[in-house]
Amino acid sequence: MINGKLRIAAVGDLHCPRHSGEVLHSLFVSLPDHADVILLCGDLTDYGKPDEAALLVQHLQPVLRIPVLAVLGNHDYECGAHEEVQRILKTAGVTVLDGTGVEIEGVGFAGVKGFAGGFGDRALQPWGEQVLKDFVHETVNEALKLESALAKMQTPDRIVLMHYAPIFQTVDGEPAEIVPFLGSSRLEEPLNRYAVTAVFHGHAHHGTPEGRTRDGVPVYNVAMPLLRRAFPDRQPVRFFEVDARREINT
Repeated sequence: MINGKLRIAAVGDLHCPRHSGEVLHSLFVSLPDHADVILLCGDLTDYGKPDEAALLVQHLQPVLRIPVLAVLGNHDYECGAHEEVQRILKTAGVTVLDGTGVEIEGVGFAGVKGFAGGFGDRALQPWGEQVLKDFVHETVNEALKLESALAKMQTPDRIVLMHYAPIFQTVDGEPAEIVPFLGSSRLEEPLNRYAVTAVFHGHAHHGTPEGRTRDGVPVYNVAMPLLRRAFPDRQPVRFFEVDARREINT
């Protein structure tokens, strides 16, 4: 911490090993000099294979001397080995959050993968075939997990990391056909209810870097492909200072 401010660096959609080792090494090697906490917002691997997780751990070595928090994304579930992926990350020292939270230097962090379903009046409703009801209930369950994690926190500042988007603004720019699969408004409700300080998510590679919930909570899309395209002259990571509640525009 510097001047009483906890420095956060957030990025998602590493898709290891789709992004080369050189790219990932360049990203992580200098982060400990600029951040006190690293947030990894899902799709850490490309196909959810244990060997991909093991390779990612190698690239993460420069930052593992500071707290690294992560949530899994849909790609991390692809091979059905997500529990092993999670075990490999945890063994290396990464804190994987799934409806759980931790406190670091008096700041609360809650994490959940989230799920799809769409936004606002166009959100999918639990009506009709059982498979559609199950789809919606998956999103509801993820929202409830997030709410439970936030409800247990006593810290004045609460930071949330997830993979799927909680608002439409940060997926705006994606093809309309896939927008319902990029997140859900149901994930937004706990963020407003518990006056979250900031939210970081990934998943939408062609979305928009930032937006706000209905109640003004800042939401940042930190998908690495999006940040590389939107800010080509800087490292693809979003920096944020919690204590002063002021974003660092670097």
